[in-house]
Order: sequence, then structure tokens, then C-alpha cells
Amino acid sequence: MKELREIIRDLREDHDLKQKTVADYLGVSQQTYSNYENGNREIPIWVVQELSKYYKVSTDYLLGAETGYLGNTNLKSPYLGNITMHDVVYDIQKLNAKERRDLLKYIRFLKQTD
Repeated sequence: MKELREIIRDLREDHDLKQKTVADYLGVSQQTYSNYENGNREIPIWVVQELSKYYKVSTDYLLGAETGYLGNTNLKSPYLGNITMHDVVYDIQKLNAKERRDLLKYIRFLKQTD
């Protein structure tokens, strides 16, 4: 099970954010935030609550009690680089039935190699 510090780092990286950006949102220094992610400083409850609002995930997810986070759910925000989830879904919808089945098989294959 991942620790809170790893989860908040992964979320920040998934959203292509700098530590400074998240620190500014929280009203703490970049160094303080860095210490949270590196495990050098205990993460206060108020920070967990604010990060849950910021990333639109539950505090249970941040604390490792649930694993339901599927990534950024805003279809218009960047998903990977400058590609949005809307772009991905749109491209998938242009595939024919066989291509969609093949894509699903490939995704399942990739998940097995984790």
C-alpha cells in the first residue's frame, strides 16, 4: 500500500504540476511541501483535506483506504502532455468494432505487465 506522501506526489505528477504550484495553493513554502512528499515532515490533517479538494479525490483515497481514483476526470484538462481525455475518447470512437476489441485486448495485456 502506498504512503500518503507517495500518493500526493503521484497526483501532483499526474496533473503535471510543480511542487511550488501546490505549495502556493496550500499557502506553504515549496520546501515545506517538498518535505511532505519526501517524508521529512508529517502532513497535517488540514493539508490532507485541502489536497482532497484540490485534486477532487476523497480523503479516504489520499489515506489509502480506497483505490477508486481513476485520474483526472475533467475531460477537457490535459491528460498526457497536451492531449485531453476528450481527445482520447474521440479517437477511440472513430475506431471500428474490431479495432476497439483489439485496443481493449492491448490495454488488458499492458495491465498484466505492471
